[in-house]
Amino acid sequence: MLEEQLKNEIAAKFFKKFVCTDIIKRIDFSVKNDIETTDNYLLWAEAKQQPTDIYRMLAQLLITIKADAADLTPPKFLGCFDSEKIAFVPYYDVQPVFNLNDFNWTQTPSQVDQKTVESVKGIVDSKKIFTFFFNNDETELKTFIAENFKDGGSLLSTLIDKNNFIFVYQKWCKAVKPFINADFEKLKKSYAVYDRDFFLAELNIDDNGTTDISDDKTVNEDFYITFNANNKMPYELLRKDGMGLNVAYKFGFKNDGLERYAEFWKLYKRPPKEEIWKYIISRLDLLVPQDVRERKGAFFTPQIWVEKSQQYIADVLGENWQDEYYVWDCCAGTGNLLNGLTNKYHIFASTLDQQDVDVMRERIKNGANLLESHVFQFDFLNDEFSKCPQSLQDIIFDEEKRKKLVIYINPPYAEAPSKNRKEGKIAVEQSATNTKYSEKLGQGTRELFVQFFTRIYFELNGCYLAEFSTLKILQGTHFVDFRIFFYAKIEKMFVVPADTFDNVKGQFPIGFMIWNTSNKIKFDEIESDVYDKNGISQKTKIFCAYDYSHYINEWVKTYRGNNGDFIIGKFPFKGNDFQNQNMIAIVHNNMKYNEAAGQFLITGYNLFQASVYFAVRKIIPATWLNDRDQFLFPNDGWKTDYEFQTNCLVWTLFNNNIQSKYGINHWIPFSEEEVNAKEMFDSHFMKDFLDGKIKGIGNSGQGIGDLFADNTAVGTRRATSLQYSETAKSVLQRGRNLWKYYHTKDDAYPNASLYDIKEYFQGRNDKGKMNATSDDTIYTSLLNELKTALRALGEEIKPKVYEYGFLK
Repeated sequence: MLEEQLKNEIAAKFFKKFVCTDIIKRIDFSVKNDIETTDNYLLWAEAKQQPTDIYRMLAQLLITIKADAADLTPPKFLGCFDSEKIAFVPYYDVQPVFNLNDFNWTQTPSQVDQKTVESVKGIVDSKKIFTFFFNNDETELKTFIAENFKDGGSLLSTLIDKNNFIFVYQKWCKAVKPFINADFEKLKKSYAVYDRDFFLAELNIDDNGTTDISDDKTVNEDFYITFNANNKMPYELLRKDGMGLNVAYKFGFKNDGLERYAEFWKLYKRPPKEEIWKYIISRLDLLVPQDVRERKGAFFTPQIWVEKSQQYIADVLGENWQDEYYVWDCCAGTGNLLNGLTNKYHIFASTLDQQDVDVMRERIKNGANLLESHVFQFDFLNDEFSKCPQSLQDIIFDEEKRKKLVIYINPPYAEAPSKNRKEGKIAVEQSATNTKYSEKLGQGTRELFVQFFTRIYFELNGCYLAEFSTLKILQGTHFVDFRIFFYAKIEKMFVVPADTFDNVKGQFPIGFMIWNTSNKIKFDEIESDVYDKNGISQKTKIFCAYDYSHYINEWVKTYRGNNGDFIIGKFPFKGNDFQNQNMIAIVHNNMKYNEAAGQFLITGYNLFQASVYFAVRKIIPATWLNDRDQFLFPNDGWKTDYEFQTNCLVWTLFNNNIQSKYGINHWIPFSEEEVNAKEMFDSHFMKDFLDGKIKGIGNSGQGIGDLFADNTAVGTRRATSLQYSETAKSVLQRGRNLWKYYHTKDDAYPNASLYDIKEYFQGRNDKGKMNATSDDTIYTSLLNELKTALRALGEEIKPKVYEYGFLK
């Protein structure tokens, strides 16, 4: 049925007790309890006529909401449906997407790109999505709606928890804060009171909005503001005057603020559970506007890694290190990295924003093991050390004492924009430290955390640097200049997945490294401990610098073809590391693909080298742990390993993206007789190549000759035809079976590539993306057999990748 018919059918069959007639600009479908309420929805949903990927539909819906409904009170659920299924996800499980910096909110929803879909998929856990198929799950669907979409009354109150309290606060800033009659800037400057204190006062009361939580006076003693909705001036700030007497300052609402307050808190259950309240208090650094968090570039260090890092420091410096050494966290935020340290007389904490200093001092009142005199506002990249407390200056300016100083930090991560892209923060390159050391840093000037390390190295030399950071400083090609001057020994190190850190979504390692800046050693390599997201120890991994290395793209470029040659395909040069693995694909030479990168043209003369390159780059999966590993210029061993070359070629035959719609397909590895084709193939190049004979004609009209004549300069040709390992033979046999089954179809295209065959059986969705599966069970079985054989072939190839030096 048409999309409008589908929406009407869904409304009539499953939501007949509700109102589904609201038109919210471009949002396809909505559900609410009654027609009188204007802004109290249970569901907003995206609708599609044809079966569509759930995450793609959700991505389209989020872009639509951002453009058309950002000012409305959000519903309890977001959802999507098509002709086969319907899915629901609680709104607050999706809301983190709205805080993504690199999300393209300007694109048209119907043309949402794959990067956007993957971003949504990376944040919205599939376990939080409730999916029901109309043919099989009708009873379960109706039960779900009955239990979660109450008929009559307002929405069920949402419990506030660790995952949503930030977003509740951000919504409160828009819905309630503008109607509070208070000068927030004056309160901040005069009393160190912030808007979040008003929010916390409202949050920490019962459902009647009048009573503080039992005997818990945390909000009274530490956050100053109390709230009583029954008073005309519901907010009260208690302060002591110059005589030590309590003075109460009261604040009320302006205009219809009380109604706005009441409507907002209908949506949430107050107060939060005690353990949630304590967690919120420990994470006050998050209760700041999103643009402030982005500007600071600072991210919370999970407690599991705080504890682990302090264990490692003790391993290096000894059991009594806290009494023998001094600790300075010079980008402390709210001080969570210092949690667990015991000797407060040896701890210093500074941070860029006075607001964070105030939070740490509040925590001291509540038992944090710090001295107020050791907690101070300090701009590490701009301020002089004379601004530090005298007791810290005594350490900084004494060469021997400085050797007992541990700079213990999780520095801010912010990157300046490059010449070719707009992303990044321009202020990164404007610090005094950057100006002073820019000639030494080279491209490292664009990274904020590298500026921290540089000042520490030159101006606090001799200290220990115990830091969390990405591994760019160890492996990145843009950080060669940094490694030229940063001579220090890594005493010990561990790495963990980056996405275990606050607001980090990428799949790469973050390391904790303990540097001894007194020991002047150039970094070459280190064997690091590895922990998974749960803190479970994994195998160790060696991380290397590549400062004097030659890379795989330098090697393969020497073999690339020219436009006048007999071209059978191409692939782009894209980086030399695993993070660019997905961009490497063999496509038809007439297809436009990744045109910004250099193109390697594949010919009969470089097919072995192209296949070796392609297999080496693709056969080992990219993971968070090998993200920065570099592929290198190999040794000569591969040249005489003919079985390795043949294995790479066979693997490549069944992993390329050649599509016959762009021109003649030269990649069919079988004859017509082998697969019972109904028509002749346009090209027999690959079959002839595999048999050791070539009959194709080049672009110039000349025969391309005998590719198997002895050629010691190239080192990969020989007079005999290819010799196949048993594993390679298995791959070819299973590929032959798949081609043969395809050619049983009446509408089979003679020149079809493997990509074409997959497209034929799997089809495409309404967005043009190839479906992941097929309803044809025979095809599915044959394809799985081929994949199994390819995995076995891959296992034969992998050891050679290291043996021949493609990877360290």
